[in-house]
Amino acid sequence: MKRGGQEIYVGPLGHHSKYLIKYFEGIQGVSKIKDGYNPATWMLEVTASAQELSLGVDFADIYKNSDLYRRNKALIEDLSKPAPGAKELYFATQYSQPFLSQCAACLWKQHWSYWRNPPYTAVRFLFTTAIALMFGTLFWDLGSKTKKIQDLSNVMGSMYAAVLFIGIQNSSSVQPVVSVERTVFYRERAAGMYSAMPYAIGQVLIEIPYIFVQASVYGIIVYSMIGFEWTAAKFFWYIFFMLFTLLYFTFYGMMAVAVTPNSHIAAIVSSAFYGLWNLFSGFIIPRPSMPVWWRWYYWICPVSWTLYGLLVSQFGDINELLEDGNNETVKQYLRNYYGFRHDYLGLVAAVIISFAVLFGTIFAVAIKMFNFQRR
Repeated sequence: MKRGGQEIYVGPLGHHSKYLIKYFEGIQGVSKIKDGYNPATWMLEVTASAQELSLGVDFADIYKNSDLYRRNKALIEDLSKPAPGAKELYFATQYSQPFLSQCAACLWKQHWSYWRNPPYTAVRFLFTTAIALMFGTLFWDLGSKTKKIQDLSNVMGSMYAAVLFIGIQNSSSVQPVVSVERTVFYRERAAGMYSAMPYAIGQVLIEIPYIFVQASVYGIIVYSMIGFEWTAAKFFWYIFFMLFTLLYFTFYGMMAVAVTPNSHIAAIVSSAFYGLWNLFSGFIIPRPSMPVWWRWYYWICPVSWTLYGLLVSQFGDINELLEDGNNETVKQYLRNYYGFRHDYLGLVAAVIISFAVLFGTIFAVAIKMFNFQRR
């Protein structure tokens, strides 16, 4: 081929390139090859652009008008015809492996990707442990103090701070990781290795065991140091709400990357919602004190449901009177001031799970629908 991808010879070489030499020597004006000269070097020299200008010929046009070209075309046409009785090739699916095999392969790939990425996985655990020890010492034994309104406010403040500290850290730290993984996914999908949904499912599922360990480490340290009541139900409710809170924060960060071109824009977009979640969490302004026309956002704010679940699971069933609560019990105070009811604990748990599922689903759909490649 010559520059530009145009063919100038397509055919057999023969012993010592005799067929190639015979073809080009048959063109008027082309110099004969010298004895012992390399045929490949000779061919490049005689077909160079300068030689074409010197001879006033176009080797691509010469080839297209040659008998060799016509024989090649006839051979291609002959080989293109199926044999009598042959069936056309048919593939039931676009990919070589079924959907579940693709999911298993993507999950295994993500497992090794995360395992070999300690700057993400290990640092996340170290940060969580440090925050747990800091909060545990800062709010030492507050969980056992339920006699005063201020004590309840302090405990809710510890829950509020922990959710935002660790949740936003999870959401922010996952974004660069998913952005890099998405680039790899674009190449591998283009190569026909797997489709978008198995990749998205693998990316979502691989986070669950890491976040479970993270929530367990944080929950055990904080629960024991703050001094919440040691009952199996309350302890597991605490772990449950922390687990799904960290899950929806992480999936939210992944979703932000999936709907934006890169992690930098995702960080800007997601940070705007962190501020709104903070404002409408129910800690700064309890829901009954919010203007009626803004309460709708409280109900769609995931952090508000987390605080609802954490606080009501620990204190929503306590019927002891508050010393400064106008003859109110702890249970009545939570209901009157925050609008929290222990009866709705199951509903709150279902809503928290729904947020995690919603953000994970949007991530999967966005990965499938959007393509931010520049070429």
